[in-house]
Amino acid sequence: MRKAHPLKLSLFSFIIGQHERTLEWLARLPFVDASRIGFYGLSYGGKTAMRVPAVLREYALSICSADFNEWIWKITDLDHAFSYMYTVEYDMLEFNLGHTFNYAEMAALIAPRPFMVERGHRDGVSIDEWVAYEYATVRRHYADLKLPNRTRIEFFDGPHQIHGVGAFAFLDEHLGPPAGAR
Repeated sequence: MRKAHPLKLSLFSFIIGQHERTLEWLARLPFVDASRIGFYGLSYGGKTAMRVPAVLREYALSICSADFNEWIWKITDLDHAFSYMYTVEYDMLEFNLGHTFNYAEMAALIAPRPFMVERGHRDGVSIDEWVAYEYATVRRHYADLKLPNRTRIEFFDGPHQIHGVGAFAFLDEHLGPPAGAR
């Protein structure tokens, strides 16, 4: 990444390119309905679920699991051990992100496509209150678009993991087989 930064590139510059090629390949397969490809990411995949579908409209929906956060607090807070001020991750500080986007704004770029957050109460990535605070802006945005049924948050009693219960129902609701095909 150190060679990418002088070129004004980040890790996601490469990840987005990988996803573009993957989506193009999937769309060419005869057994894939390209209009029903969703993204469900856990942890760094959840971070990717926020950034990549915001750029690539080919994703029909996005589910962020174990990553959704109030990002500015997450990278600058000095009072919580889960802050990136105290961890060893190498590429969390993204130039000017806090001044331009937080997770709610990334979700607004995903809209009007369906968007969901999956949050375990015992997940050490953040605290429920921070996640709920940031998600409230997402919920209001979808409500303002008159699309409140296209966003959801599921809190569950668990750690940093895919829970799948509400998320699988969300996937079925928004990407399931066309009406009459069941």
